[in-house]
Amino acid sequence: MIEVKIQDAVLQQAAEAGMDEFVKAFVDAIREAIGGELTAETMAELNSDQITLLAWDTLHEEMMDGGMIQLIHNGYGAFLWKNPTDKAFRNWGLVELSKLIKKSHFLYKSHHEDIEGDMSDEDFMALYEKFPEFDDFDDEFVENEEEWTSKVAFYIDEHIENFVTII
Repeated sequence: MIEVKIQDAVLQQAAEAGMDEFVKAFVDAIREAIGGELTAETMAELNSDQITLLAWDTLHEEMMDGGMIQLIHNGYGAFLWKNPTDKAFRNWGLVELSKLIKKSHFLYKSHHEDIEGDMSDEDFMALYEKFPEFDDFDDEFVENEEEWTSKVAFYIDEHIENFVTII
């Protein structure tokens, strides 16, 4: 197991800056401990809460930037839908997010091969018109993002020892 460390002063400053910065401090500490990239090897060195937090961060960044189509196109679909991510989020109290992932699994399974391939920017943008069924999931995520981020921050705060060692 990799020991993820964070300085108390960094954590205090992040907590004062708000929930987004608080969550980011933990994500940054985990990413730094694994050399910046989540791979099969580094995943084996993390615990389930640390992996779930990285899943949240990836999901959050991709959904807020370009939605599920971008998330799938950038190769993160398997990480999200072929792992028990929905169950992990439900265990964190993110029941509605868990439901969103479960409901969208069929779309991932049905369309990921068309979305994941190499393509021009124009072809990528055309995916949004080709697969409008992803729009409702994108909208639901954006509408609930603040509440879900708050729940992630709360879970981290209640289980800090599962994420980092404070130095």
